[in-house]
Amino acid sequence: MDPTRKFVKNVKRVVFKVGTAVVTRDDGRLAVGRLGAIFEQLEELNSHGYEIILVTSGAVGAGRQRLKYRRLVNSSFADLQKPQVEIDGKACAAVGQNGLMALYDNLFSQLDVTCSQLLVTDNDFKNPDFRMQLSETVNTLLSLRSIPIFNENDAISTRGAPYKDSSGIFWDNDSLAALLALELKADLLVLLSDVEGLYNGPPSDSRSKLINTYIKEKHRGLITFGDKSRVGRGGMHAKVKASVNAADSGTPVIITSGFAADNIRKVLHGQRIGTLFHKDAHLWITLTDVGAREMALAARECSRRLQSIPSHERSKILLDIATALEEQESVIKVENDADVSAAHKAGYDDSLVSRLLLKPGKISALAKSIRTIADMKEPIGQILLRTELADGLVLEKTSCPLGVLLIVFESRPDALVQIASLAIRSGNGLLLKGGKEAIRSNAVLHKIITSVIPDSVGKKLIGLVTSRDEIPDLLKLDDVIDLVIPRGSNNLVSQIKNATKIPVLGHADGICHVYVDKSANMDMARHIVMDAKLDYPAACNTMETLLVHQDLTTTTGFQELVVELKHEGVSLYGGPRASSLFNIALADSFHHEYNSRACTIEVVDDVHSAIDHIHNHGSGHTECIVAEDQEVAEYFLQQVDSAAVFHNASTRFCDGARFGLGAEVGISTSKIHARGPVGVEGLLTTRWVVRGSGQVVKGDKGVDYTHKTLARV
Repeated sequence: MDPTRKFVKNVKRVVFKVGTAVVTRDDGRLAVGRLGAIFEQLEELNSHGYEIILVTSGAVGAGRQRLKYRRLVNSSFADLQKPQVEIDGKACAAVGQNGLMALYDNLFSQLDVTCSQLLVTDNDFKNPDFRMQLSETVNTLLSLRSIPIFNENDAISTRGAPYKDSSGIFWDNDSLAALLALELKADLLVLLSDVEGLYNGPPSDSRSKLINTYIKEKHRGLITFGDKSRVGRGGMHAKVKASVNAADSGTPVIITSGFAADNIRKVLHGQRIGTLFHKDAHLWITLTDVGAREMALAARECSRRLQSIPSHERSKILLDIATALEEQESVIKVENDADVSAAHKAGYDDSLVSRLLLKPGKISALAKSIRTIADMKEPIGQILLRTELADGLVLEKTSCPLGVLLIVFESRPDALVQIASLAIRSGNGLLLKGGKEAIRSNAVLHKIITSVIPDSVGKKLIGLVTSRDEIPDLLKLDDVIDLVIPRGSNNLVSQIKNATKIPVLGHADGICHVYVDKSANMDMARHIVMDAKLDYPAACNTMETLLVHQDLTTTTGFQELVVELKHEGVSLYGGPRASSLFNIALADSFHHEYNSRACTIEVVDDVHSAIDHIHNHGSGHTECIVAEDQEVAEYFLQQVDSAAVFHNASTRFCDGARFGLGAEVGISTSKIHARGPVGVEGLLTTRWVVRGSGQVVKGDKGVDYTHKTLARV
């Protein structure tokens, strides 16, 4: 259940309003199939003890269709040649109301439900006795499980004409529904429309975004309404006005589509569909659709200010962050300890808790890496290539920031610090979404970091997203956010890639291999394998599969390595060959990331078989060969198609800090843009600058292209 819609658990009395666009088809006829689906859901709610009140539009539209048909049937050919006068709306209402209720009664009778009709006018509600009698009648009907059906009695209304006058106690069936919800003390009002809910622009505009929760303080004045509905009186503007009035008076409102199957059931189950109006919405929501855009736009604006300040000022921000983290280490520890304790109580696995914990010395190490980043050469505006295109016409290829980054990461609060530091050095705005298991740690780290960002740049340079429910809204902002970097499980990465048009950088799995060749120094191999598996088992650059040349399986050195792994508590699983040779359990899959003290062993014929195994079962992260045969090693390094390939070195070296990048936002296994550990350089793109002196193309006539490479200055 959506946390913002938990109130539906206590809902008993619901007012449903169906608009004309829901009740009728495009040709004006009644939408019998759609109404049948809606009524089946209402019957289900009625049978489960909900008190259902229905407000319906559509009488005028239905009556006009019938009267037009009768006029056509009864007209002579001469009559049809004359200009057709529009049929009076009040007459249409009188005819349509009769047909509408006949259909409703028939549909409900088929479901063994009794319904009742109540026609009201604006003037009725001016009488206190009428209001009292109305409540008594409705309460009696509801106690008998009969569904009251309301409609404004347009046939005898004192308005000038239906759909024109927008004054009085209520002015259309939307405002009537809101009035009845308050008058009859309903727990919820649901307005069924022909669109999914309220958008921040016309629903027909592909750039418009659905607003899941309306917050008056944020959304008022920011919404552009499209054309009024093809039928009916007020359209979405009227619905919003009625919804705001009802919500402010204490009745929650949801606007959703009456076209979509099961929407009524979904609303009462608390699912996040349509647009919610609630008087306490501003207390629940920290970031909404408009808020998401505002946060991203603010980060972009701040990033532009950051890029405009001198390099030494950007470096100073980083140095101030390093100092602030060291000074607040005790505060950080308190919050991190609370997260770790909560994770243990919640039953999280050891690998997650390990990534969550900020071990002693971690803050000092982070501060050191931040200072390393601060001391790096200025990355922005570097001239990467300088070419003379023609005499007096010079082309420069320069480095520049990507813009706004969205990083979604799990467990590791130290990642927040590393990513923020790299973003600042590279001049990028940043939105961060950490896992709920690190909520306290992330909050205190974000507060410390943003506290030292000067006002000339703006503290909104780095935004912290606090709810998982907000990620879908952020992933829709492909016009504001330039790159998404997910750091977490395969499931997380896959979900993000499938849910956004924004470019995604990262890796889904860390299936890292160590291949021990027959030429390996076994003492060296033992040290490398033990480090690759045990230095930090939860890391993505940890060895998950050990491949061994078949000639080594009976050697004392390799057998001792297997014994030592077991002695250190490593659970061993084997491929088809290794399982029988070493008497260990058969691995379920070669493509498995343990992130713990466990690994798979398999026997291969030679380096060619090892490479084939890696290509078939690896994730393109990091691979290692342990070999003294230089020719074999070089072949492995050249042929293995992974982001990082090592010879006689632990896979644990695949890390931004260890590579001298200062830190990393993650490790990428993609082949477009950055690959491997992504540091400052991976957060930059390029642009072309041309410096001329009045040159024009003019069909390339008279332009003498030289394309001469110039020295970078």
